Amino acid sequence: MRKIVQTLTGGPDVLELTEAPDPVPGEGEVLVAVAAAGINPVDAAFRAGLFPALPDLPFTLGWDIAGTVVSAGPGAGRFPKGTRVFGMPRFPREAGGYASAIAAPEAELAATPEAWSDAQAAAMPLAGLTAWQGLVGAGKLAPGQTVLITAAAGGVGHLAVQIAAALGARVTASASAGKHAALTAWGAAETLDYTREAPEAQGPRFDLILDAFGGETSATLLPALKSGGALVCLREPSPEARAQAEAQGKSIRRIGVRPNGPQLEELARLGAEGRLTPAVARTFPLAEAGAAQSFLADEKPVGKVVLLP
Repeated sequence: MRKIVQTLTGGPDVLELTEAPDPVPGEGEVLVAVAAAGINPVDAAFRAGLFPALPDLPFTLGWDIAGTVVSAGPGAGRFPKGTRVFGMPRFPREAGGYASAIAAPEAELAATPEAWSDAQAAAMPLAGLTAWQGLVGAGKLAPGQTVLITAAAGGVGHLAVQIAAALGARVTASASAGKHAALTAWGAAETLDYTREAPEAQGPRFDLILDAFGGETSATLLPALKSGGALVCLREPSPEARAQAEAQGKSIRRIGVRPNGPQLEELARLGAEGRLTPAVARTFPLAEAGAAQSFLADEKPVGKVVLLP
């Protein structure tokens, strides 16, 4: 197998392509021939040594994977050989997704719907689970609610727009004006240009806000939230935001994504129904993992960046 390894933390140039024996699936695991591996901003944080719990080096980045089951370890058998699967195994522990093969717990995988290519499936797990766990888990999304999604054209955001719309919410999507056509196509009922329009300008009108930024941004968004509404943050909100939310009878919560096979199956179901389609902005060969991470950070594309091993 081929895989990307880093022996020290730093910039994109610390990522090196190497060869290694194929992993052997353990108890409850399957061996997956990786056809595509998704890239996420958290990957660069791990690479640079900025994540709070950096694993020991050498380390192989990557959690979002899609591919085909090659074999099963003891106690595994949910997916027959040849099944196309996708998932986010082990996060935030090392999974080794930037590779041509991976041994992964089958409970943390789901069958890939025919509607998705392998690249699209690899773009789904971390961002899709983050959106699902934020909207449905922490946010208790219900049909008919009004939902604001910030950074709506990004990896998490573009999936959150589709998920919320598919589940019956009225979605307002915040992004730069050049991305509004895509957001409308994904199901947004309203778009906001964050460079010109403040979501809070029209007063408290949202039942739920999914905030990609956290920090001080959370406090500025609270006036847009109805009493009893929920603000779900992907990053830590400011102490001021927490105090204000409590005083105003609103809930505020930071979430951290975790692997979840049944939730992946829900995402796959929406995909099979044509109601959830991951956008792949660009693909890179595995050997250019560093360049792919730089492209994601610098260009902030619509959708996801994916490696093709």
